[in-house]
Amino acid sequence: MGLTLTNRAIDKYFGFLSRLDNGSKKKLIIKLTESIEEKETKTVSLKDLSGAWEDSRDSDEIIKEIRNSRVDKQDNIEF
Repeated sequence: MGLTLTNRAIDKYFGFLSRLDNGSKKKLIIKLTESIEEKETKTVSLKDLSGAWEDSRDSDEIIKEIRNSRVDKQDNIEF
């Protein structure tokens, strides 16, 4: 939902904008036109986000990799 202007407010904006050079007016028209064109919306199904974990490694290999990737919190980094 957007901001709704009265005819009086629109006339005031037009009075200001009518003083712009033609190039600026064209750019403004393009931007306004693009802003009202319907954009394709992607729908994401929860089914697409769910599923079983798939991995060729066994659980021991995965656990070992997780443990090896941990960072020792005793290593203080100074800036």
